[in-house]
Amino acid sequence: GASVITTASVQAYEPSDILLDYATTKAGIVAYTKALAKQLIEKGIRANVVAPGPFWTVLQPSGGQPQEKVAKFGEQTQFGRPGQPVEIAPVYVLLASQEASYITGEVYGVTGGAGIA
Repeated sequence: GASVITTASVQAYEPSDILLDYATTKAGIVAYTKALAKQLIEKGIRANVVAPGPFWTVLQPSGGQPQEKVAKFGEQTQFGRPGQPVEIAPVYVLLASQEASYITGEVYGVTGGAGIA
């Protein structure tokens, strides 16, 4: 009944030119988690990945993006703003819980409506 939850990003599916290294690692996490789910299912362990879209984190004001991009960060979502950490936490709680006992190898996009391919 155990659960492994990894974190990728919408960048794995829609990479930005300025985040090449970040997007590449996040795409690798998606592939890793899907393969891990296949390996662990026989042991009763589920593995899923959460792929957030634009969320306000310490990355934005600490130089993770150019300041001109920070000013418009999240505007491309259907909500017109970035997500807040409290808006993604329930997805992790669900995937860790017994309510998700039949979920494995899935990517959960929490993207503000931006979608993942």
